[in-house]
Amino acid sequence: MARILRSRTLTPERYRLITLVALIALGGIVLTGGAVRLSSSGLGCEDWPKCSEDALVPEWGFHEWVEFGNRLLTGVVSAAVIAAVLGSMIRNPRRRDLTWWSWGLVAGVIGQVVLGGLLVKADLDPRFSMGHFLLSSVLIWNAVVLHLRAAHPGTPGVPLVGPNLVRAGRATTGLATLGLLTGAVVTAAGPHGGDDRAERLDIALVTVTRVHSVVVWVFLAVLVMLGVGMARSGAPRRLLTLFQVTLALSVMQGVVGYLQYATELPPALVEVHLLGTVLVWCAVLYLHLALFDHPEPAAPVDLTDSRSPTTVEV
Repeated sequence: MARILRSRTLTPERYRLITLVALIALGGIVLTGGAVRLSSSGLGCEDWPKCSEDALVPEWGFHEWVEFGNRLLTGVVSAAVIAAVLGSMIRNPRRRDLTWWSWGLVAGVIGQVVLGGLLVKADLDPRFSMGHFLLSSVLIWNAVVLHLRAAHPGTPGVPLVGPNLVRAGRATTGLATLGLLTGAVVTAAGPHGGDDRAERLDIALVTVTRVHSVVVWVFLAVLVMLGVGMARSGAPRRLLTLFQVTLALSVMQGVVGYLQYATELPPALVEVHLLGTVLVWCAVLYLHLALFDHPEPAAPVDLTDSRSPTTVEV
């Protein structure tokens, strides 16, 4: 295997495409997992890794195949993640940091498989469901970092903005993370547990929803402060564009959140909110990481070249 890998090479551009596919696959399986939960198909297959004690593949049935189909998509995700690892080994030039980050995806997918099995065995215990979603968020973070690292030469990051704006970027990411956590609690306390028999967290839905809402409003305030600060400091145009995209997605996500709550959480609207969660999370991560530039390393001076100046005239 090592000899085969050494005999092939991959350009940085093609490797970055592989990392993008892995990122899309990881985001996509979050949505299919949400569809399983929102269609009450969480126990369509009551065993794991087989669908039932007697069969690996279920007989035809809506709930059974919604759940089993999501399991099959795990194979697609696994293939994309494996491609990211193998690609990092044959990328030219090869970089150790990309290999380590790609192996992080492998570890995360293995963790998701284990959590998925525990979730089924525990009859959709909401705590395992929360863990399943939050680990997916960590995997998306890993994939975003890998995708962006694959685009730069691996040099240390140089801030494009002042230290206060760097701190605001970190605060925005931290608040987005807190929003994911409180949102997961809202889901675990809400009515869509994946099956009518699934227990829910013994927390008042209205209370935890208000907490989540406050976190989101604070996140939006800090995000706007970051954008205004970048505009006033003359930040690069691409940073302002990323901010505008992130703000637009966040506002739309907030509107959908209030609308779904006011309409008593219809499954289709909840799925749209889940899509918004994935998009906002990716946008926030891209914005934060884009605050740093990674310049090309300086070319070494060839002292044997007669054309290279060795003295400086005054």
